[in-house]
Amino acid sequence: MADLSLFDLSGRTALITGSSQGIGYALAAGLAKAGASLVLNGRDKAKLKDAAARLSGNGATIHRLAFDVTDHAAARAAIDEFETSVGAIDICVNNAGMQHRAPLEDFPAGAFETLLRTNISSVFNVGQAVARHMIGRKRGKIINIASVQTALARPSIAPYTASKGAVGNLTKGMATDWARHGLQCNAIAPGYFDTPLNAALVADPEFSAWLEKRTPAGRWGNVDELVGACIFLSSDAGSFVNGHTLYVDGGITASL
Repeated sequence: MADLSLFDLSGRTALITGSSQGIGYALAAGLAKAGASLVLNGRDKAKLKDAAARLSGNGATIHRLAFDVTDHAAARAAIDEFETSVGAIDICVNNAGMQHRAPLEDFPAGAFETLLRTNISSVFNVGQAVARHMIGRKRGKIINIASVQTALARPSIAPYTASKGAVGNLTKGMATDWARHGLQCNAIAPGYFDTPLNAALVADPEFSAWLEKRTPAGRWGNVDELVGACIFLSSDAGSFVNGHTLYVDGGITASL
């Protein structure tokens, strides 16, 4: 019989950025069910409070840490203060992200810079801040949320594709620098999931029909289907997995 204790997160604390809705909220709920205490992050304090109330109703221990992940100094200050006054962050899920769709020849320069700060600088900012503490303890899990666009491109989202490609390679760099200190740094690359970020695509019958035909599983993903991968990479079961990007995409990257 399998030793399911390998997946038990009891006694561990997980910080999930961008966790007031969508994928971040689903991952937070899943980690809590596996036993972890949660540190929710977002910029909108009202949305964060609502998310915390919903999750605490299920018996989870919840902390809220409102800071802008694109601000290096703010991220470090918030995480340092939490580590000092509350306790260790054992698991970090870098989930915060954004999308902006436009033909590349017309893509606004300001939107390009904002997208890069949100999707890749945030991973560096938060990842570095938590790693400084994890290194001293000789243990820690960092999970970066990449994308199917880490490997593939589609029209009108070239900067997003570039940012998620960078997430995949920064994950490799984190593992290369920090594995010797006892950290496991990996990424989850979701395919097409029904989330607020994809609301416009979900509402487009033509796109949904294309996606269902293009994806071997024949459907959009449900955010709860990302939870198992996150628990695995957060737990002792993934103790020798490092620098890996795990695609959870219904087979879209496997098929032409």
